[in-house]
Amino acid sequence: MAPTPTLSEHDPTFAEDPQSNRGNRIALVVLGAVVLLLAGLYLVLHLATSDKLPSGTTIGGIDVGMSSVADARATLSDELAAPAKEPVRIVRGKKTFELTPEEAGLAVDIDASIAQTGADTSVWNPFTMVDILLGSESYPVALDVDESALKSAVASIADDTDREVAEGRIDFPDAKPEVTEPKAGRAVDQSATVTQVREAYPLKHTDLKLPVEPVEPAVSSDDLAAAVTELAEPAMDGPVTIVAGDKKADLAQDDFAPALSVQVTDGKLTPVVDPKKLAKPLAEATKSIGTPAKDATVVIRSGKPVVVPGKAGVGVVPTEVAEKIVPVLTKSGDERAIEVETKEKQPETTTKDVQKLGIVEKVSSFTTNFPYAEYRNVNQGRAAALVNGTLLKPGETFSFNDTVGERTAANGFTTGTMISNGVFREDLGGGVSQVATTLYNAGFFAGLEDVTHKPHSFYISRYPVGREATVAWPSVDLKFKNTTDHGILIQAWVNKSTPGSQGSMNVVLWGTKKWDISAGLSSRRNPRTPATRYDATDKCVPQAGVAGFDVDVYRTFKQDGKVVKRETITARYNAADNVQCRPAPKDKKGG
Repeated sequence: MAPTPTLSEHDPTFAEDPQSNRGNRIALVVLGAVVLLLAGLYLVLHLATSDKLPSGTTIGGIDVGMSSVADARATLSDELAAPAKEPVRIVRGKKTFELTPEEAGLAVDIDASIAQTGADTSVWNPFTMVDILLGSESYPVALDVDESALKSAVASIADDTDREVAEGRIDFPDAKPEVTEPKAGRAVDQSATVTQVREAYPLKHTDLKLPVEPVEPAVSSDDLAAAVTELAEPAMDGPVTIVAGDKKADLAQDDFAPALSVQVTDGKLTPVVDPKKLAKPLAEATKSIGTPAKDATVVIRSGKPVVVPGKAGVGVVPTEVAEKIVPVLTKSGDERAIEVETKEKQPETTTKDVQKLGIVEKVSSFTTNFPYAEYRNVNQGRAAALVNGTLLKPGETFSFNDTVGERTAANGFTTGTMISNGVFREDLGGGVSQVATTLYNAGFFAGLEDVTHKPHSFYISRYPVGREATVAWPSVDLKFKNTTDHGILIQAWVNKSTPGSQGSMNVVLWGTKKWDISAGLSSRRNPRTPATRYDATDKCVPQAGVAGFDVDVYRTFKQDGKVVKRETITARYNAADNVQCRPAPKDKKGG
């Protein structure tokens, strides 16, 4: 057999190539150099970009690109320091609302502003490094916001701006429909305002437009016009008959009209009857159906206040009538009738109510005198009778005009002398100002609050200087408020005058005494001289001139002998002209 060939160590296949090895070494060196170059470049990029913000970075429009974190913090602190202290200004029309950063709970957060760029983290990703060198980003200024304070500040703007929608309605003065037209409201969009403030602060904080939305009424003017025709006018077409068993009574339009209104309920116009406003006219109209309840009250017997107990009655209940009357208001004829049951009616003011008022003693009293005149006896006596027995609960206000009413013949008054336009004239109710003056002084010395009073235009000598009051229907009134913790009962009466003796007007206030009141008076000042007036009309009443002046009245309040407070009331009297009931004399030069 031929011998198997063997590989010799001198076979060219395994022979080393010196040139090839040298090439490999060069390649390795080059590769190493490239690696080192890249590593160096990477290291340079890392060092160049670490702790740096991207080159085109802005925060709130402030350029902080390629700044270090420390430099960016310093730049932002400098640039934002002034605007961050400025208030945010929100404009609506001509009105500007200012929210200071403190009240709005706003503060700039520099660290958070920088952190959102990622600059405060180490950068090892080469693509991120390139992005830092070449990138461009805009960021808002980060804020530290007290949400509760910001919402509260915006809510205060809304409170000042919002206007509730005014729904239309129909009322019935003088038993005739009177329409109140609807008016749109407005409401601040508080959520949008909060967002707007957050986005604007601190660099765009001026002339922000307040977002306000209209609030439309639920019903339109056309709806109201239709309701007048379909509901309101038929409602006033006639009385409503109240049927209780075998008894009937008519409730006239004038009786239920003041209690009736057509108003928006659940988005629709609905007739509503107020039982409280209906109660008194209903009781009057249905007297024949039952027995009216009697309120407890206080009377003066043998010089002492005595509680007169209230009494229950039987009659028609206002709440039942108020509910049942609505469906029949649009009907006519015999269909305008409702059936009700009579029930026991308790008095509105019970015996316990009156006892709690603490009317136990005389609080104050005052008397004024007047010369004989039959009209004074009549008018003052009638006014005193209307005032007598008035009970003021704590916090209630007495009104002379509301209590006495218009001074007409039907109301029991006659013609008498009164002041009109600075002179005496004859008119219905002349002399009732003496009742007002006496009431004013009783209230003065009881320590009651003087709500409103008007001295006569000129001084009348029978009244206390500076402490008197005139009244005129309906514009000039006397009002005082019961500011004590107890009730006040007004007792008023007239001792009539005779041809040979003066009359007197008397007022006593009963309750629980709270104050010891003393009065003082300044000297008169600013004297005014009367002129002469000629009047040839049949209405003329002659009068002597009276000088005018100003004077101060002092009221001192004491408790347990100690002064608690003082008041000063100034009265200004015009001069009263010397009135002569004849034509003015002719000018001699012209005669």
